Amino acid sequence: MSRSNESPTVRVNRRAEARLADGHVWVYASDIEDRGGAQPGDTVRVTGARGRFLAVAHYSSTSQIALRLLATRDRAIDAAFFRGRIAAAWGFRQRLPGGAGVCRLVHAEGDLLPGLIVDKYGSHLSVQFLTQGMDRAKAWIVEALNEIVSPAGILARNDAAARRLESLPQEQEILAGEVPETVEFEMNGLRWRANLRRGQKTGVFLDQRENYLAAARWARGRALDCFTSTGGFALHLARVCESVEGVDSSATALETAAANRDLNGIGNVAFREADAFDYLSGLSHARRAFETIVLDPPAFAKTKSQAQNALRAYKEMNLKALKLLAPAGVLITCSCSHHVSEADLLGVVAQAALHSGRTLRVLERRAQAADHPILLTVPETLYLKCLIFEAL
Repeated sequence: MSRSNESPTVRVNRRAEARLADGHVWVYASDIEDRGGAQPGDTVRVTGARGRFLAVAHYSSTSQIALRLLATRDRAIDAAFFRGRIAAAWGFRQRLPGGAGVCRLVHAEGDLLPGLIVDKYGSHLSVQFLTQGMDRAKAWIVEALNEIVSPAGILARNDAAARRLESLPQEQEILAGEVPETVEFEMNGLRWRANLRRGQKTGVFLDQRENYLAAARWARGRALDCFTSTGGFALHLARVCESVEGVDSSATALETAAANRDLNGIGNVAFREADAFDYLSGLSHARRAFETIVLDPPAFAKTKSQAQNALRAYKEMNLKALKLLAPAGVLITCSCSHHVSEADLLGVVAQAALHSGRTLRVLERRAQAADHPILLTVPETLYLKCLIFEAL
């Protein structure tokens, strides 16, 4: 890619200019006045309505997010740029209390590399190039990762739905070294296996890592983990609870969960394949009770238009759980829907508590792990909410 002053210039309207002045990093297609001949994945100069330079960005020809900012000064976006940004991201992870053995090494906008995800599972990396611009920069990114992290292998998990919005193909590709079907790593003192080719996202969910430990601080007695996926909450709760039931509708995820349980010699966790809503109803009819309940569903609202239906689903789910919660029990309830705010989630849990006749005390209000950094002026980077309550 050439220096930015040799790149196409894209002019945006005053609304976009104000948005960028407020610290956001996206420009929508509807706010572009002149594309300046930009081609899919180009690095472009962004100017305001009067021609004033604003930023350097990646251009997308098909996404509603047409521009994703890379720098606010006029500079080249080249191998040195990616080496510097990835080195900064790696340095930040090495300072985190949880260590960098397993972590999200690059978190897109949170590391000023929008459209790029890099997850580290021990000596292997799983990468997603989610935009046209990052896809075109693949060679530079792989070169930087090899130089800075020296992984045994790099796998591109380019089968994310977000790539369809960019008219990019769904594919998987080994970009460097060798990547086995299953990798092993240690997280929070437990051993884990992840299938990097077939697992969720890039292998497993890493964003709840710190919340697993928080949940275990409060958990006790009989525990129920709904939407357990590969067993993240369940296996952490097993260390402090009498027994744990983990429920998920994915047989593939439960196979991995059971393998993780057996890998750690844990004997007090049972996994069930079932729809979590139906399972909660069945437990209520059976008059079961639990001292600890975890609700960690997939995103109910992937678009803004789905938010109201999502809130109804969250309320129903939490109401079902509260009917099963023993006196003085602990409820851990989560949402990974960006379009459902923490205030929204608190509100629906409050409604569920009132309808069930329960009084809840807030123990902790949490977000995603620190290796999924949040930019203050980009609210979309805060997506995970984890609330811990005690029933009085």
